[in-house]
Amino acid sequence: MIGLISATAAGAGARDRLAAAWPDRTRVYEGSVADAVRAAFAECEQLVCFLATGAVVRLIAPLLGDKRTDPGVVCVDEGGRFAVSLVGGHGGGANELAVEVGELLAAQPVVTTATDAVGVPGLDTLGFPVEGDVAGVSRALLDGEPVALDAELAWPLPPLTVSEHGSYVIRVTDRAVEPAEREVVLRPPSLVVGVGASRGAPVDEVLGLVESAVREAGLSLACLAQLATVDAKSEEPGIVEAAGRLGVPLVTYSADELAAVEVPNPSDAPLAAVGTPSVAEAAALVGGGELLVPKRKSERADGQPAMATCAVVRRVARGRLAVVGLGPGARDLVTPRAKAELRRAAVLVGLDQYVDQIRDLLRPGTVVLESGLGAEEERARTAVAEARKGQAVALIGSGDAGVYAMASPALAEASDDIDVVGVPGVTAALAAAAILGAPLGHDHVSISLSDLHTPWEVIERRVRAAAEADIVVTFYNPRSRGRDWQLPKALAILAEHREPGTPVGVVRNASRPDESSRLTTLAALDPATVDMMTVVTVGNTATRDIAGRMVTPRGYRWQASQAAQASREVAK
Repeated sequence: MIGLISATAAGAGARDRLAAAWPDRTRVYEGSVADAVRAAFAECEQLVCFLATGAVVRLIAPLLGDKRTDPGVVCVDEGGRFAVSLVGGHGGGANELAVEVGELLAAQPVVTTATDAVGVPGLDTLGFPVEGDVAGVSRALLDGEPVALDAELAWPLPPLTVSEHGSYVIRVTDRAVEPAEREVVLRPPSLVVGVGASRGAPVDEVLGLVESAVREAGLSLACLAQLATVDAKSEEPGIVEAAGRLGVPLVTYSADELAAVEVPNPSDAPLAAVGTPSVAEAAALVGGGELLVPKRKSERADGQPAMATCAVVRRVARGRLAVVGLGPGARDLVTPRAKAELRRAAVLVGLDQYVDQIRDLLRPGTVVLESGLGAEEERARTAVAEARKGQAVALIGSGDAGVYAMASPALAEASDDIDVVGVPGVTAALAAAAILGAPLGHDHVSISLSDLHTPWEVIERRVRAAAEADIVVTFYNPRSRGRDWQLPKALAILAEHREPGTPVGVVRNASRPDESSRLTTLAALDPATVDMMTVVTVGNTATRDIAGRMVTPRGYRWQASQAAQASREVAK
């Protein structure tokens, strides 16, 4: 919950805008400002104070305790010009909140955290626990001092400016080791504990077994990713509560899924009870990995039979491939999600001219693998290969990565041994449509006229089908020096089913500095004026030129009403 506090009418106005936009995330605190701040600080995860920073500093100073648990605090000035991340930038999420508040109130976010200011990822913002000298190692990264990466586990990390050797160390491990001087230990979620339990097994017995199995194996509970069990035990109170106390999800599998997993210690007892010869080991091994602790039973002080079993597996680190659409070219059409993925990636793969567009968004230390035109399949293979090494990879393309771009070859190359994330982007068709007016107001289709990957016979059949179905058509790759006859042929096919005056929109370099557009007709369009940087949109029989804008109505009733109105005018 985000507590909102203001002292003046101007502040209250901005406060109320925030409350209206985030009704489920915010709570307004009225009355004395000092009392409101104290109450919100105790009750909320974050605060937005519409007050001077000096006043907020004095109010929260006596309340500050631990940066890991204190709420994040953002200050917004009376004029609504700035959203300042005051305290809890990383741990309290104030940096991200300042950006969100800034976007909503049209205020400039102010983030002074050193790592954020220079683009270095904060070691305490990587999404998993961190121990040791965070401040010292972060300062070394900022100062350019050599920092060594000791990765006992291959795990996808954001770009870090590390060296082979250094007096400061970032260690990635799930072993229960204490950080040395000048060392930070990152705890990735690498451990899965499979659990089986008899009906009514006490939570303390289940929890004690899990904790002792992990610790006695020399492992860290901070690296626990999940508990896993059979579907039949999905509501067993002892297991459910144990997962809750450990702060990890409980994942369940069917008996058939578990029975298909090869385990070293099958048993007849679970087979008779729930239909699989193994619960603990099989549930932990479903996703593959190394069995670190074979099935073991709990020990009861009263000498009664054990009611719980568990097994511990180190799961295989999965690389991460984000396929990112950069939009049509304008920086403000690159989505926030795309920017976040670019900053998260340790390896960037892309066409050289696209890399140049977003190079400034990359964090220091990002490895850039770029190539020229015509190497799409090579880039896809490279991106997947890097992800299979356990890297966090971004593969970029223009527009939307799934539309005539890199998603298709990448996913054709990838298997289920890596995580794949799609990041949508604004397509050329949508960017062109916004410039032309509303040509895609009804059913529409995009067709590439390039026959480099698709036989012309197939393309022609698709154009003819769209023509016969009276669908608005957007042509990608309409014409190049070596392909100058396909567009005239496609237009001729459409002309068999549409009037010569059918509106046609032509947009070149949509959203880029040299953008140009014009509205013409099917009969008047000169294909020689079109090139590969152009998108051509041909309307359907309902599309109209209205005040110089290309408009396709959402339904045909509008067209019928226009005809009726024209008839009435004639009758008069």
